Amino acid sequence: MLTTAYSSWFILLCLAVGAGYAALLYSKKAPWSRAVNLGLAALRFVLVSGLCWLLLGPIFRRDTTSQQAPTVVLAIDDSRSVPLYSADSAGLRRTLRGLDGLAERLRQAGYAVQLRTLDSVAPARAAQLRFRQPGTNLDALLTSLQDGYQGRNLAAVVLASDGLANQGRPPVYADFSYPIYPVALGDTVPRRDLRVTDLRYNRVAFAGNRFPLEAEIGYDGFPRGGTATVLLRENGRVLERRQVALSPSQRLQRTRFLLSAAAPGKHRYEVLVEGQPGEFTQLNNTRNAYIEVVKGRLRVLLAGAAPHPDLKALRTALLGNDNFDVTLVLPGIEPLRAQQDYDVAILHQLPSRTGEGRDVLNYVRSRRLPALFVLGAQSDLAAYNGLGTGLRVAGGAGAEVSPVVNGTFTRFTLDADAQARVADYPAVPVAAASAQLGGGAEVILRQQQGSSSTARPLLLVAGPAGQRQATLLTEGSWQWRLHEAATHPDDRAPAYDGLFTRLLQLLTQDARRKRLDVYPTQDAFNTTDDVTLGVETYNAVFERVYGQQISLTLTDEQNRPRTFRFTNRENGGPLRLGPLPGGVYRYTARAAVAGQAQQDRGELLVQEQQLEAAAAHADHNALYQLAQRSGGRLYYPAQLQQLEQQLVQAKFKPVIYAQQELKDLIDEPWLLVLLVLLASAEWAGRRYSGSI
Repeated sequence: MLTTAYSSWFILLCLAVGAGYAALLYSKKAPWSRAVNLGLAALRFVLVSGLCWLLLGPIFRRDTTSQQAPTVVLAIDDSRSVPLYSADSAGLRRTLRGLDGLAERLRQAGYAVQLRTLDSVAPARAAQLRFRQPGTNLDALLTSLQDGYQGRNLAAVVLASDGLANQGRPPVYADFSYPIYPVALGDTVPRRDLRVTDLRYNRVAFAGNRFPLEAEIGYDGFPRGGTATVLLRENGRVLERRQVALSPSQRLQRTRFLLSAAAPGKHRYEVLVEGQPGEFTQLNNTRNAYIEVVKGRLRVLLAGAAPHPDLKALRTALLGNDNFDVTLVLPGIEPLRAQQDYDVAILHQLPSRTGEGRDVLNYVRSRRLPALFVLGAQSDLAAYNGLGTGLRVAGGAGAEVSPVVNGTFTRFTLDADAQARVADYPAVPVAAASAQLGGGAEVILRQQQGSSSTARPLLLVAGPAGQRQATLLTEGSWQWRLHEAATHPDDRAPAYDGLFTRLLQLLTQDARRKRLDVYPTQDAFNTTDDVTLGVETYNAVFERVYGQQISLTLTDEQNRPRTFRFTNRENGGPLRLGPLPGGVYRYTARAAVAGQAQQDRGELLVQEQQLEAAAAHADHNALYQLAQRSGGRLYYPAQLQQLEQQLVQAKFKPVIYAQQELKDLIDEPWLLVLLVLLASAEWAGRRYSGSI
């Protein structure tokens, strides 16, 4: 329909203007007949009235309604544990065909049915699933449905799973806006099985020391007891063999190995329970321990101008890693021991406006220690600018900002979960209103004000290896650690701790300048990760150069080499090796830089985790709790018909959406054509009749 912003009475005014204009022009005696005169007057009346009406801005309004059928999502756990813990594969396939039949009948009842799996790409039918996912993150699957169907008519989710979630948070602790109807797959009756359920050990050991490794052996199906043989191996060589008694009254036994730390580097130790007749699987009979042997702890000088929550947060983060030894220095409280040696310093609000901590600054400068400067309200910014940290700051305190991980920083990386945690950190005040980066400075965290991301640095590092300096432009990072620990069920802050431990490791890297530098972007990778290596090349004056052809040879624990060739391009990102099997790999990189042959060596660790074989049976209790919490109900494969009846009888209503489309009539091209035709018809009539 047509409408305007003005009263309908204005239409009469438009008609009056058109009539007056036509009467004024054609009321006089004309050289043509009366019929022609009336026709020309009518054309002029319509043309002028229409033009006046267009001045009122008429709008064409069209109201449309659409109906969205209720959607039922068929979410299927396609992880490896589902067929592993099913009684028989034929029964599982029958269940999948039954789910396809359920989906088809729901469509006939007027529902829209979608299939979703743990994988990002789902097949058209459930019967086509292959169950190849190495891990189960039910929380991510269900949360993605809640986010993806927000504002849409999601009626229910049918979740076919064995209830074993080994990644992400337990879904029973989450709140979902839709009812979940689990279909319980797998067998809850334990079968005869031996497994290594857990390994307890320190991930860092010191060369020459002895360290313990405790293995937890789980077992089912041994009503009369027995014994199990547990082997400890490294690189296929048996280091120790133990006999463990399997008590019929228990389901767990522990055994302890005592190892000697060998040469520095990454080591993989394999704990294996020898298989016995009748075990339903031996996939869970092995578990690996990954231990890094180092020469000694990294000695950290943690100094502040005054007591501050930041100092406690940083100290806690570092002491959670066995590779760090932290000494706290506070003027007047904990004095500096000048005879003690340190590898790296954290200087909190030093240099300070009050002059506190001059002895600490002199010690750091005289020893040429790499340092992390934490700026705050008590920092002397002018004195800081004279330290050559790769950053110059000015002005008073800035606005409150949130941290954002800089995606182009590749000296070390944070995984997706850690980046999401960092993005959720609360806003904190920055110590300086403006910051100017020097040459060679690299930004780790950027500032974000509200929803606007900026290029201003919040955490950066600058300088060559062995002389690097880092700067954090806020004294509020303690709030980040507190927030992370409070908002996650593990009550820990791995993102905060990992950020600062990796930063200090970067600051203390070998001072030997390498013109070809190849390094892993993570301390350890999983078998599902895309293994990446950072690559840097330098000219004779140690300026970054690009375009070199680099050959990299990767050797696994069986001394089998693989060769990769690539070009080091500016902004080309790290070298991606793709997923690799678990183990310790050693690599050698070679390149010609400015005509000179350069070489770099290193090692990387890929951890293998048999997540899907860690349990002994399906967990239907978790599915029951999930159904109760979301308002659904638990069903079994034999009850698919009852599930169908409940969904149909629930009579989920379609949602009707009303949409109003507004369009200015003057934008219609046919209207211009009509006006031109009216004017042309009047002109042609007058000319034909001899007036023109």
